[in-house]
Amino acid sequence: MKNKKLFAVLVLLIMFATFAGAQTIYIPLISKGFQHQFWQAVKMGAEQAGRDFKVTVTFEGPESEAMVDKQIDMLTAALAKKPQAIGLAALDSKAAIPLLKKAQAAGIPVIAFDSGVDSDIPVTTCTTDNIAAAALAADRMAALIGGKGDIAILVHDQTSRTGIDRRDGFVNRIKAKYPNIKIVSIQYGGGDHLKSTDLAKAVMQANPNLKGYFGANEGSAIGVLNAVREMKRKVVIIGYDAGKQQKDAVRSGEMAGAITQNPVGIGYRTVEAAVKALKGEKLPKIIDTGFLWYDLSNMDNPEFIPLLYD
Repeated sequence: MKNKKLFAVLVLLIMFATFAGAQTIYIPLISKGFQHQFWQAVKMGAEQAGRDFKVTVTFEGPESEAMVDKQIDMLTAALAKKPQAIGLAALDSKAAIPLLKKAQAAGIPVIAFDSGVDSDIPVTTCTTDNIAAAALAADRMAALIGGKGDIAILVHDQTSRTGIDRRDGFVNRIKAKYPNIKIVSIQYGGGDHLKSTDLAKAVMQANPNLKGYFGANEGSAIGVLNAVREMKRKVVIIGYDAGKQQKDAVRSGEMAGAITQNPVGIGYRTVEAAVKALKGEKLPKIIDTGFLWYDLSNMDNPEFIPLLYD
């Protein structure tokens, strides 16, 4: 009799453990990389949301934002673990679509974050309005160079939605509003500050009258900054994102200012959206996580503290 009772208790414990395990919600987030402080801030927000909503969140990305194939491998591995939902910041807006179709067929909600894909598979995209943000950067550039002169653009890539939108938002605003400003070069540095430095130096050597340079992400902006320092040129630099090197450059006057996103908010809202999707709640196609312009005049204001990350 005693053995039967013990057996019954063991069965109940196993059933409870199985049930508890089945109730664990697993949401992997596949980012563009870890090479910039921006992604560490996104990770922080995602992990906080995981704690708040009591779900298991993992966050990973390739070593470099040029590693599209590595990101696809990570996405494949994450889907093989049969998550309840998944987040993706696509390095290539088209390359991941076949895998996302598999996720959709398996009933796994896909949340795009930072950078969307050319598909309606994601139930929502948590992102900055990069077109509007880059247009604001163009307005600031125009004001700082007096509305005329040669400028250049250094973008992280021409395959991700963020790269495309930041390039086009900046270029289209210049073309539409500032006929006396000429864009002499658009280069793509893969978000790598060393490659971006070399590209920016080559552009400045070829354009001795260059007045302004826009770096469309953290690595691009630091590359431009390094090039200007090495060549000892006087060029108005406008950046994007808000890691320590950019903040220091704004404080020193080497960089005029930059657009800051809300990376912690992007990470948090991505996990929050995944949880809502799993509950069957209707989500907007875009969750706008906001942006602001910062420079020496306002970067110490209280509202910027959570947005200027290290």
